[in-house]
Amino acid sequence: MGRTPRVPPTRRVRAPAGGTRLTAAAFKATCLKLMDRVRETGVEYIVTKHGKPVARLVPYEAPDRKPMFGSMKGTVLKYERPFDPIDGDYDITRD
Repeated sequence: MGRTPRVPPTRRVRAPAGGTRLTAAAFKATCLKLMDRVRETGVEYIVTKHGKPVARLVPYEAPDRKPMFGSMKGTVLKYERPFDPIDGDYDITRD
């Protein structure tokens, strides 16, 4: 098993927005290691190309999921007598 290359310290600059900036080349060389670090520590990285930010690596937050059963509760109308005719004019009943 090979060693993961280390991000050169000369290419890493602290970003003012709280994330660590690194070049696209440095990100490409250490992508898997950085993803593990983000998952474990929650640190953010900003990937730059030619000094301009192009991407941000942040921890994933799963959305809150509602349970499937009971999710439609209160959305269906209740009819006491569902087979009784509904008042109204329809094309079939017009002369």
